[in-house]
Amino acid sequence: MQGGMIQVRGLTDLDMALMIDGAPAAAAKYMSENLDSENLEMITVTPGSSATALPAMSAAGGVLEEHTHTAARKFGGMVDFSYGTNNLSREFIRLESGEIGNSGVRSYLSFSNSHSRSWMGSGINQRHHIDFGLQKDWDNGSNAKLFLSWNNADFTIDNYPTTQEFLRYKKTGEGWGRSAQSSSDNYWKNSLDHWNQIFLTAPVHIVLPAKFSFDLQPYFSFGQGWDAAPGGYDSAGQNLTSFFLQNSTKQVGAVSKLNYEIDHHNHITGGYWYENDYTDQSYPTGLTNTNGTPPSPWALYKTTSPYGQNAGYEIHGLFLEETAKYLQDRLTIHGGFKFVMVNSWTSDPYNRYSKNTTEPLPQLSIGYKINEHNQIYINAEGDYRQPSAVDMGWMPTSPNFLKNQYSIKEELGYRYNDKYIIADVAFFNYNVTNRIVNQYIGMNSFLPFSIGNQTMRGFDVSISGRPIHGFSPFASVEYLHATQDSDVMDPYTNTMIHSKGSQAVLAPHVVANFGLTYTYKGFFANGTVHYTGPQSVSVAGDQHIPGYVTDTLSLGYHFQPFMFAKSPTFRLNFTNLTGSVVRTGAMGVVYRGSDANTHPVWSGNSAPSTGYGNSFMVEPRFSMTGTISTSF
Repeated sequence: MQGGMIQVRGLTDLDMALMIDGAPAAAAKYMSENLDSENLEMITVTPGSSATALPAMSAAGGVLEEHTHTAARKFGGMVDFSYGTNNLSREFIRLESGEIGNSGVRSYLSFSNSHSRSWMGSGINQRHHIDFGLQKDWDNGSNAKLFLSWNNADFTIDNYPTTQEFLRYKKTGEGWGRSAQSSSDNYWKNSLDHWNQIFLTAPVHIVLPAKFSFDLQPYFSFGQGWDAAPGGYDSAGQNLTSFFLQNSTKQVGAVSKLNYEIDHHNHITGGYWYENDYTDQSYPTGLTNTNGTPPSPWALYKTTSPYGQNAGYEIHGLFLEETAKYLQDRLTIHGGFKFVMVNSWTSDPYNRYSKNTTEPLPQLSIGYKINEHNQIYINAEGDYRQPSAVDMGWMPTSPNFLKNQYSIKEELGYRYNDKYIIADVAFFNYNVTNRIVNQYIGMNSFLPFSIGNQTMRGFDVSISGRPIHGFSPFASVEYLHATQDSDVMDPYTNTMIHSKGSQAVLAPHVVANFGLTYTYKGFFANGTVHYTGPQSVSVAGDQHIPGYVTDTLSLGYHFQPFMFAKSPTFRLNFTNLTGSVVRTGAMGVVYRGSDANTHPVWSGNSAPSTGYGNSFMVEPRFSMTGTISTSF
């Protein structure tokens, strides 16, 4: 129902460019709103570099790009059904039009329905999703593609535990989930998220005469919904429900590129990127229904005119890049420069403030193939990040905008491949100024704040084996030395945190993975083990989570085609086979371990005098899911 968090080289997915068919998607926590997994054709992760023309505010942590399903040329489709732990049931069907007449146009339409129970405590989660794809190819190499999705979700907002709550659960089994009692302040039906999301991208590539080509990448997303949470009591002692009402969240943009092949060795591209983001949110409060459910936030909004905020930004980006290949294409040099101009603003019923900023973003990458087995590469680039429009909406309306985060990163790597293995070693160095992190403030929302400068240095090693007698192993390890390079002012206590020289937050020293895939005739299996070392989760360095291990296993069988079923398959997926009770990450960052774990911005309550530090994600207990599927 929801995604999680990506950690890479001391940064998170908020510092990454998360893309779907070349268009920017939401943070990792919300990427599942935009695409069903069956329609995910390929995924690529590039931790060290990003394309100059990429429509992304930040790619310091690299690029994760999802490529959607390519519509089939023949009529058909796919169907699957899953059932598993926590009363999970999921149905998916995709219909392929095939090529429509002799037009060269082909399309698909899919629908999925998901239903599950919360893994801890009470709560029902429901998701409906539609994907639509359209593609047209021309003989001269031109092509056009469209992807459109709609997502409707109603799920229980998790109650993320503090350290004390987690340790109590680990020792006694006493959980922190939502309650099934309608009279409880923690009733699950009064802690709901309701959300509708539309996502659209329509890339077009046009081959022009005289070695020219043109690319246009328009994109659009729109979201609307609300989060509900217990809001205390009124003067008569009646229960109240507080809402985070997202009246509208819109993102619209386009990238246009003109490409020219100067000669066999040189290719140049120039272009323009435009994006407009806007969010309008308010915080109505009303009497909880007698059955414990929330009232209508839309009705409250219309009748009570609650306090609200809106925020947004407009981006204009100009870029120029060239790729040169020499020495029989063994040497590849790519240089690029992007200049970004941003107007950001935030307002409430009383004030409106805006700010203009500019960011120069240079980029250089060099790759050299020593021979067919060996390659070395160098990457260097500048990246920036600013708070998203939704994040800005949580900030107090004032001229004190957060400074943009700026990163300078260098990477030196070596790759090897032969008929037995593929290996990669990369050394990296990142210098980050005005690092922006998020504090979890409840109701699925986060407050951005700056923690000064950081340095991340380390290396990645990965190796995978090509199939030998059906076995394909994979292993990777990362060593990271990330430090906080400046002291930080805590605005809640008005004191300086002497954090300079300490371990950077959310930056474990060691991350390691091992996987093994086995195939034999129709049988297949895959197992993975993942280790993440201890990490700091507070700027002051006074709160940590220990290292942890997670594991997964999947196995199944591909049956022979039967009647209309072209690829009947049965598979089982298992997670947390060992039943580990571990924290797998923090919900965000806090200044100190003594901070209140829920910030009072959304509830209107006064801050408690003592707090419980950070809130955490916990590995769910052992789960198993069975799936049957086939194409037709």
